[in-house]
Amino acid sequence: MLKIRLSRGGTKKRPYYHIVVADSHSPRDGKFIEKVGSYNPMLPKDGETPRVALKADRIAEWLGKGAQPTDRVARFISQSQDEALVGKVKWTQGNNPNKGQPGKKAQERAAERAQREADRLEAEAAAKAEAAEAAAKAKEEAEAAKNAPAEEAPAEEAPAADAPAEEAPAAEEATEEKAEG
Repeated sequence: MLKIRLSRGGTKKRPYYHIVVADSHSPRDGKFIEKVGSYNPMLPKDGETPRVALKADRIAEWLGKGAQPTDRVARFISQSQDEALVGKVKWTQGNNPNKGQPGKKAQERAAERAQREADRLEAEAAAKAEAAEAAAKAKEEAEAAKNAPAEEAPAEEAPAADAPAEEAPAAEEATEEKAEG
């Protein structure tokens, strides 16, 4: 199948395209049958030199032989004011509403990320609820301690205060013996 398409030329970051008739299986910049125009995107749109130059009679002949223009070349031909090409090719702008959508894997990663974030927020909420519950329980115990008789509270605390005091000197003696030895 024959295609009328662009073949890139020029240097890096300075493109220049030849409009060529080529077999659809040949490489983009490879073998072609005939050069039928040129396109220089570096020129200004409203400049004195046109960006697109077409050999209208040769393009019309190739279209008559069954060559199919690519989308970009069809756009150039349909915008051409040349009488030989008027009405030969009708170009309509394509519409792909899903073009900006992320791919399947990116959507899966986003869903996983959202799930992790939801789990993290849920864990934070549970931790806050536990902290609030513990604070409320501590407050209740403090109020209960205030309301309890004064004689019972010191009696409970006294043995607990004595036990660590007795153990501390023994621990100090053991560390001193290790240091000397």
